[in-house]
Amino acid sequence: MNKEDYKNIFVFVEQREGKIQNVGLELLGKARELADNLKEEVYAMFLGNNIKNQAQELISFGADKVILVEDESLGVYTTEPYTQAIAQIINDKKPSIVLIGSTTIGRDLGPRVSARVNTGLTADCTKLEINPEDKELWSTRPAFGGNLMATIVCSNHRPQMSTVRPGVMQRMAQDSSRKGEVIDYKVEFHRDKFKVKVLETVKKEANIDITEAKVLVSGGRGVGSKEGFKKLEALAEVLRGEVSSSRAMVDAGIIDHERQVGQTGKTVRPNLYLACGISGAIQHVAGMESSEFIVAINKDKYAPIMQLADLGIVGDLQKIVPMLTERIKQEIK
Repeated sequence: MNKEDYKNIFVFVEQREGKIQNVGLELLGKARELADNLKEEVYAMFLGNNIKNQAQELISFGADKVILVEDESLGVYTTEPYTQAIAQIINDKKPSIVLIGSTTIGRDLGPRVSARVNTGLTADCTKLEINPEDKELWSTRPAFGGNLMATIVCSNHRPQMSTVRPGVMQRMAQDSSRKGEVIDYKVEFHRDKFKVKVLETVKKEANIDITEAKVLVSGGRGVGSKEGFKKLEALAEVLRGEVSSSRAMVDAGIIDHERQVGQTGKTVRPNLYLACGISGAIQHVAGMESSEFIVAINKDKYAPIMQLADLGIVGDLQKIVPMLTERIKQEIK
């Protein structure tokens, strides 16, 4: 393998029911930054059925070229058709870097593709950067249960592949004047290998996506009970935000996993993050440290979360949260 034959950054832009997922736009923003450093181009890999009318949007969010693959077999995600398509694109175009969102789809697709093209994959990355000396991709992710951060380099194989959690990277501001190229790409599918067919999609009632919230009121072990979380819910309501939690409260069965922030939960980037009764273990911090403004309420002034917070309040959250809620109500009347 000659590494010089591989160039440009390819991003798999996930869509569901024809709707582009935010994680794809976030990765385009990061790819744009990395590509400018390398003086290369950003390609969006956009797969689905009857989705061509959305390709220009990907250009406005940072892509130089959109590789559009439309086929009936790609209308609903199944592993084999998507793996075949992405692997053929990689073998044909020879990208230096491939980025995929670490969603339920991405976590299934990424390992399959990396195996097909005989390269490595760094999963659940929280940081991507280019080494200024040799221009290799440095992919950083939590390791050993989140107790340290490991930076991984794929020096001997190409492409360099990474999956990134939703909410970790920041999408660039949309620029509708950007020009780019949409490439209609024909994949030679081996349809005899399609072993799974989606017969029906049954939708569950929509859940709250805390990664989209601008304000999060998050509770930890110090909240203690469902009654304690009702106080957090009242505060979140007046702030027009959502309630989230640390893993301890999920493990205790007090709150649903969909609201968990942290290494084994979701990564969030709200404008305001209120950490109530949360000590600040590294596993939790990994999921919220990029928040714009962090307020911590904790009895322990030496809790690790206090070192991260922009504003720390030392005291009993059971008293402080209701007082704060009432004060905010008065201010917004």
